[in-house]
Amino acid sequence: MKTIYILLTKSETILSKIVHFVTADAYTHASIAFDGNLQTLYSSSRKNGRTLFPAGPCREYLHKGYYRQHPQIPCAVYELKVSEETYENAIGEVEQIIEKADQYHFNIIGLLLCRFNIPYHRKHYFFCSQFVSEVLQRSRAVKLPKDTSLMRPIDYTRLPGLFCRFEGYLSDLADWEKVSFA
Repeated sequence: MKTIYILLTKSETILSKIVHFVTADAYTHASIAFDGNLQTLYSSSRKNGRTLFPAGPCREYLHKGYYRQHPQIPCAVYELKVSEETYENAIGEVEQIIEKADQYHFNIIGLLLCRFNIPYHRKHYFFCSQFVSEVLQRSRAVKLPKDTSLMRPIDYTRLPGLFCRFEGYLSDLADWEKVSFA
């Protein structure tokens, strides 16, 4: 068995504050990782860390950029046990998207419609939890309870098969050489 990790966060960015205001959800962002140290995360987010746009599929790192500058972000780490084949399929899905990241964009319309439970798909557009959901669905890692464009970060906390390994602040996970979920 292999493990896929989902990191949920709630930052102090303008978009996160708006999402939290509208949903009152504990988490407003979702990322996916394939290593127990969470060294490289994947999501659909801001690409330069400072402004909302440009945004789209990207790599995120806990040791640099926005996360390093804001260690008091609330977070939760969930793990999903999958077969070797499913794990490789999920990595392949992420790699395909990241390889062509310049062709993808942030799905702001889908994000707005998600709150009203209106599915919205547009080719090459994702918001964070839609990105994670698409990877999980395409790789057949888990059966989702709703359309990928309706999945919010908080939905992962209730998803059968996902197990919460950590809940706290990013600063509590600062020493990655000692903390590993593998």
